[in-house]
Amino acid sequence: MTDTLRDRMAHVADAYAPHEHRPLDGYLVAMGAFGALAASLAGAAKLTGRSAPQRPGIADVALISIATHKLSRLLAKDAVASPLRAPFARYAEPAGAAELNEEVRDQGSSVRHGIGELITCPFCLALWVATGLTGGLVLAPRLTRLAATALTATAVSDFLQMAYDRAKKAAEAD
Repeated sequence: MTDTLRDRMAHVADAYAPHEHRPLDGYLVAMGAFGALAASLAGAAKLTGRSAPQRPGIADVALISIATHKLSRLLAKDAVASPLRAPFARYAEPAGAAELNEEVRDQGSSVRHGIGELITCPFCLALWVATGLTGGLVLAPRLTRLAATALTATAVSDFLQMAYDRAKKAAEAD
């Protein structure tokens, strides 16, 4: 009897989580795609003769960290980005300031489910975004810093908007 890879993965997933569906093959595809992204960035750096910095500067680390936070939230939660998530997720409810909560679609393949979990989770997306931005610092540092600056300014603005809103509500309550 010859089992297909899909049959084997289903058996492993059933043994791993017998009372809950876990899309392990979807996770494997995501891990493979991430590996391909990282390898592509490394290959592009090698082909262009660019090398990673010996030690990233603290300013770049701060800039990329805040930009990663903002872009991850934009991709995973922003209402305007919902068409990108729609094939993998379903609208559930508003989640506060211009954000949505979505549920991963259970119909379809485990790969689709795994992608849905990835793209609706800002914490999960952060590694992908940080890898892309960090690769960008090596391959196109000026453009990456410019884009990261816009994302960072937007993140800071978000926090200022929320602080302003709280201060306004506190003043109205007095």
